[in-house]
Amino acid sequence: MNKKYTSLGLMSGTSGDGIDASIILSDGIDHFETVKDRYFEYDSGIYKEFHLLKERIANVNDLKKLKKEIRELERKITLHHAKVVQEFNLDQDNCLVGFHGQTIYHNPEERISLQLGDGKLLNQLTQKKIIFNFRKNDIQNGGEGAPLTPIFHQLLVNKNKIKLPVCILNIGGISNATIIKKPTDSSEIYSRDIGPGNCLIDAWVRKNSDKKFDKEGALAASGKKNEIIFEQAQELYFNRKKKEKLSFDTNDFDISFSRGLSLEDGAKTLTVFSASIIADQLSNLISKDSNVKEFLICGGGRKNKILLHEISKRFSDNISFKLIDDYGLNGDFIESQAFAFLAIRSYKNIPISFPNTTNCKKPITGGEIIGN
Repeated sequence: MNKKYTSLGLMSGTSGDGIDASIILSDGIDHFETVKDRYFEYDSGIYKEFHLLKERIANVNDLKKLKKEIRELERKITLHHAKVVQEFNLDQDNCLVGFHGQTIYHNPEERISLQLGDGKLLNQLTQKKIIFNFRKNDIQNGGEGAPLTPIFHQLLVNKNKIKLPVCILNIGGISNATIIKKPTDSSEIYSRDIGPGNCLIDAWVRKNSDKKFDKEGALAASGKKNEIIFEQAQELYFNRKKKEKLSFDTNDFDISFSRGLSLEDGAKTLTVFSASIIADQLSNLISKDSNVKEFLICGGGRKNKILLHEISKRFSDNISFKLIDDYGLNGDFIESQAFAFLAIRSYKNIPISFPNTTNCKKPITGGEIIGN
């Protein structure tokens, strides 16, 4: 019997609004139990500082110029994560902490994926085994560093006896999708980032209101798509002569083309634009297996009714879209649970990424380990 570990996964998504925290019990292979899920919001200072700083970083030179500010913010974020760990009063000897950190820059072509989060400091503050910097080893081995959750998606599908093949669509700041063809064969998982999720909509709402996001798509529902701007945005996006990417940063997209629109019309136009990219990339992905007839949706974007409607209407009626919650899973905490699971796999030195998920050269483990 494989040893089971208690693991706390800490996931800070590209929305930069807070930390999803999940405690699981797992052997890192085929056993998995959810113990507790909880969300911790960043204070307004960290939230604003993160977004203002991220907007100033366009390339690796900016990382160097803003090194001091980045380090200061990293410390604040790490201290906030330490408080979260201490909230759970974890005292198990075999307890691990999967510390994703806050992504501030991701560019696989430059072999860089920077997550703000000091693993050594978190270890000192909590006295827990910390597994962090999950993307580094994958990138060093030819991968994109993302997505890393597919192996966990496969476990969820297998554990819940979900009919295969199936596609899991995670809509966070960036959207990613995973096709699972077989229940336990890691070579039969296909995954990639597929474009913006909430990032364009969130950025628009932040810049044009005192809100952080478009709750349930209410702003988009009351707005009207600007046809001219939408068509221009589509033409710019789909005619780009760039190398096909398997992973994205939120800075790969911008909202400048929506300048001048009302809050509601901008929200609607950006929502439809985001949906058009997601649907197009999903269609390309499922061309790998025409038998995929069901999409299971997780992540914060699944709550945006307009976004989901705009995605689903671009597919035929024989393709169904369901919330992953319909299977008794909490769609808000799939990624935090995943990084708790990946922490165990990293600790056991077994693969977390694969050629068909990140384009790495071979199945490899990842994550730096701090603590005895």
